[in-house]
Amino acid sequence: MRRFTITQDRRRGERVTFDREESRHIARVLRLRAGDTVVAVDGSGRDLTVRLESLDGEATGVIVAETARETESPFPITLVQGLPKGDKLEAIIRAVTELGAARVAPAITARTVVRLDGARATTRLARWQRVAREAAKQCGRARLPVIDPVRPLDEWIAEPVAPSVLRVCLWEEDETPLAGCLAGVTSPTGAVVIVGPEGGLTRDEVEAARRAGWRVAGFGPRLLRTETAGPAIVAALQFHFGDLG
Repeated sequence: MRRFTITQDRRRGERVTFDREESRHIARVLRLRAGDTVVAVDGSGRDLTVRLESLDGEATGVIVAETARETESPFPITLVQGLPKGDKLEAIIRAVTELGAARVAPAITARTVVRLDGARATTRLARWQRVAREAAKQCGRARLPVIDPVRPLDEWIAEPVAPSVLRVCLWEEDETPLAGCLAGVTSPTGAVVIVGPEGGLTRDEVEAARRAGWRVAGFGPRLLRTETAGPAIVAALQFHFGDLG
């Protein structure tokens, strides 16, 4: 069964309207016809079985079945990712979406090269959210991860979380291994992890996180690229606390 994503506002009662991009894929790429059935995922944890009706412009259909399907990890992880150059963040979003991350928070750090503002920031955010939808569709997630607008790192560091949420700042210069950082942590309800951009985090940024109560850890004897570090830490935490174990 072919799967497509929709936003919740594209459902009206028992009818669904697909956006133009998904409609083009339905009609021109897959050449589906009226009467065919597909699955629409609205990001709320439900699979909607839709019988296609009109394929002109924006495809429409009627919901013939609705199934609740829980594919989310019981351990929600937020990745605070130092904004990297080029399209690296897209690769990071794809990977951590497949690994079950609940949220990606792009951060401007002292060593961030890319500068986004105004219309460019809005366009880039829409692109990242589209990448997350595509990745969720590909891996069968029934809920979409949240992709936040870019904010300065100090705002993410200061953002309040519940006491039961684990906060870890990865820094290649710290000699504390991740296992040591997690020692003594019992039954956390989620995690927020900071990963720096290509140039890494500065000592001042790391110390600011430490003062705010974040745990600081290294990630083994090898230096990881920023596009490797984020998915690696998400996978490690999902194995240790989530549903990959």
